[in-house]
Amino acid sequence: MTQKILGLQEVSGSLIAIDNARGAHNEEIVEIESAGQPTRKGRIIQLDGDRAIVQVFAGTSGLSRTNTKTTFTGHPMELSLSREILNRTFNGAGQPIDGLGAVYAKAQVNINGLPLNPVARQYPDNFIETGISAIDGLNTLIRGQKLPIFSSSGMPHDKLAIQIVRQAAIGDEENFGIVFGAMGVKRDVADHFRKSFEETGVMEKVCMFVNLANDPIIERILTPRCALAAAEYLAFEEGMHILVILTDMTSYCEALREFSSSKGEIPGRKGYPGYLYSDLASIYERAGIIEGKPGSLTQIPILTMPNDDITHPVPDLTGYITEGQLVLDSALHQNGIFPPISPLASLSRLMKDGIGEGYTRGDHAALANQLFASYAKVVQARSLASVIGEDELSPIDQSYLKFGRDFEGTFLNQGFTNKRSIVETLDLGWALLSTLPVGELDRVDQKLIDANYHPENASRILELHMVKE
Repeated sequence: MTQKILGLQEVSGSLIAIDNARGAHNEEIVEIESAGQPTRKGRIIQLDGDRAIVQVFAGTSGLSRTNTKTTFTGHPMELSLSREILNRTFNGAGQPIDGLGAVYAKAQVNINGLPLNPVARQYPDNFIETGISAIDGLNTLIRGQKLPIFSSSGMPHDKLAIQIVRQAAIGDEENFGIVFGAMGVKRDVADHFRKSFEETGVMEKVCMFVNLANDPIIERILTPRCALAAAEYLAFEEGMHILVILTDMTSYCEALREFSSSKGEIPGRKGYPGYLYSDLASIYERAGIIEGKPGSLTQIPILTMPNDDITHPVPDLTGYITEGQLVLDSALHQNGIFPPISPLASLSRLMKDGIGEGYTRGDHAALANQLFASYAKVVQARSLASVIGEDELSPIDQSYLKFGRDFEGTFLNQGFTNKRSIVETLDLGWALLSTLPVGELDRVDQKLIDANYHPENASRILELHMVKE
């Protein structure tokens, strides 16, 4: 049941206060009409008795305190959804901006999602192939997982996001889709995302929600929720396997901090609201698989760490909630390696449950463990070389330095256009291990060594995987 109220009690920034709002609900959408002004929408963000505090999406400029009429719609913000949202572009509030008109709706969906009974969750398994060796081989992305990318200013996280959208795949391509949510991006960056998807022919399986840097901050707060509402519909109603990429979550958190400040809330660490953890959890925990539903929802949130500080509240709290992280390394980036994913700082906690026989290959887990252990010794050898010089190192340490150069130059440095299958990634891993003395392979059993250790072929395989672009 809707109600209409004439007049505003108070106007402050993008907030208005309305008295006598009996029966109003938190998160309820209102429509605001003022003489000579287009109708605007707002969202109730706080209730104090019969007073409602409303955040106006398009700002409060030009609103009259006496002649403004507010209509309470009686429902939260909803999206009109159907499978045809794929190959479409929307703004951060879910309105079409691609000139193709409104979506023919099969369902009206609350953007805040519905509480999911933990008992109904199915444990994630099986993997999503990204075509990127540093992810597929060492930090495998599992369907239903939430695996963030930790980046920093000046790093190519946007380029990496485009590469993942272009290359990500599962066995059932007809039922695989991507929901891409961009928050606080510049117009040229948003255009670059869209053109890159169109030029590579993947746009038909992508649904984009784009919030520009000059759009209202309230829209930035809505963007990930709109994207996830669309993803949940496609996954759990249309039975699709959906990968959600959200960039940049730091922009979202900064908008939340500004929003909290405008409400006069007491700030927490570094000025962020005290409820930042629960707010991020309300976004990240919408990933998963539901028992009895054929689809899945996987998340890759991307965030930039201010001053490259992994203890900053945004990456710190994100790491608590999610199941691992992919960390971009500035030293690798400066050496021209793309994607600059740091093997030792990254982790996929669910990797063990979606690899091996029947998913990737039986030797995957042991191979990944050996590559991690060998690269850790590379770091130790480099530290020692920086003190005593490379010429003074033992032959074993020198072999690890060569292994490190080959590992970074072929396995990590893949380039933007070189997509590798999981088989190519695993074979390349064995070629790298074959450059080390066989006695150093202490994380794999003898049967795997007998089947895959071939020093005579290693140089040829490494040469084939050197980046040519």
